[in-house]
Amino acid sequence: MKLVTYRAEGGGIRLGVIRGDLILPTIGDMNSLIDRAAVLPPGQPIDVEPSDSAIPVAGADLLAPILRPKRNIFCVGKNYSEHAAEFHKSGFDASASKEAIPEYPIIFSKCSTTVTGPGAGIPSYLDSTQSVDYEGELAVIIGRGGRGIDRAQAMQHVFGYTIVNDVTSRTLQNRHRQWFLGKNIDGFCPMGPAIVTVDEVEDVGALNLQTFVNGELRQNALVRQLIFDIPELISVLSATMTLEPGDIIATGTCAGVGIGFDPPKFLQPGDRVQVQIEPIGTLENQVI
Repeated sequence: MKLVTYRAEGGGIRLGVIRGDLILPTIGDMNSLIDRAAVLPPGQPIDVEPSDSAIPVAGADLLAPILRPKRNIFCVGKNYSEHAAEFHKSGFDASASKEAIPEYPIIFSKCSTTVTGPGAGIPSYLDSTQSVDYEGELAVIIGRGGRGIDRAQAMQHVFGYTIVNDVTSRTLQNRHRQWFLGKNIDGFCPMGPAIVTVDEVEDVGALNLQTFVNGELRQNALVRQLIFDIPELISVLSATMTLEPGDIIATGTCAGVGIGFDPPKFLQPGDRVQVQIEPIGTLENQVI
């Protein structure tokens, strides 16, 4: 299934299923749907009972699929080799790590207040350092929760996939010697346009992540190029905490971010950023 959250006529927020060029509304919200799916046996599809009153996808007011994540988004830093190298030599990496390629996953988080949807403005004016950068990423949505999940069983805990743009203030990230403040400016995590359930993706490693800025291709990589793959990330996170239905794991960005250029190409008001992963779609936002 391809699932969306959208603003219906009259202002109400609805959950919908995309079928072809149409959105079929259904009951509940994304978090409640994931909760219902979490108690089903692995592989059993959930019945979403879509109605017949469809609306066209084109022109629909799509929102972040999960409007308000229950917990911080779990994020992974330096998880593509070429990006790890470009970040390491950029001069903006002030973390304690001395190696370019990490030996273990680097985990940080983004607050739920960073989440916005497709078409929402990226508020660069909130970054007084004017060092706003983009990071297109595949995000994993946890279905069945658990602790101590073995990597061999990890994919049975995945509900689906979406796209996030891990927007970052590079100067704040560097200045504070950690990544939290630079990653957590309000509105710095566009998400969407949809969640595609895990059964619709035969080989997640074959998904192609691309990011365009004003139509220029900046990032282009396959998910299989991750240093630490999805089963490994689920295993590492669940070794220390209980993962819960609806948790979001942003798996990391690839080479081609703004600080990878000399001089850096930071985002400016008016720039349009598109992050594309099919079959999820394209997440597009304008910098304001």
